[in-house]
Amino acid sequence: MHRKLVFMFVAITFVFSLASFGFSETNGNSRKGKHLFRNSCRECHQEDATAKPLSPDSKTQAQWERVFKPDNYNKLDCKDEWAKHSEQDLADIFTYLHKHAFDSPSPAKCK
Repeated sequence: MHRKLVFMFVAITFVFSLASFGFSETNGNSRKGKHLFRNSCRECHQEDATAKPLSPDSKTQAQWERVFKPDNYNKLDCKDEWAKHSEQDLADIFTYLHKHAFDSPSPAKCK
């Protein structure tokens, strides 16, 4: 009887720990977002380029949230570039920028 209770407790704990990983996962992948940002956005958003230089720490987390609202980024000059990306790509880029924003726990240290 005691063994069954211990086994049930361990099994339930395992199930809940797996479930918590699913709930803690964000919508985007920061590493993929960094790659996408550098390959598609940095071309224009750097010194001596066509658009204002941007890096993750150029804005606060709240400012990045405002930029990535669909009704806001549809007004940007580069809206055609945004349209080339899937929703998942945009979520990945947002996650990277938001995670390393100026006021985040781990702001970007280099450009």
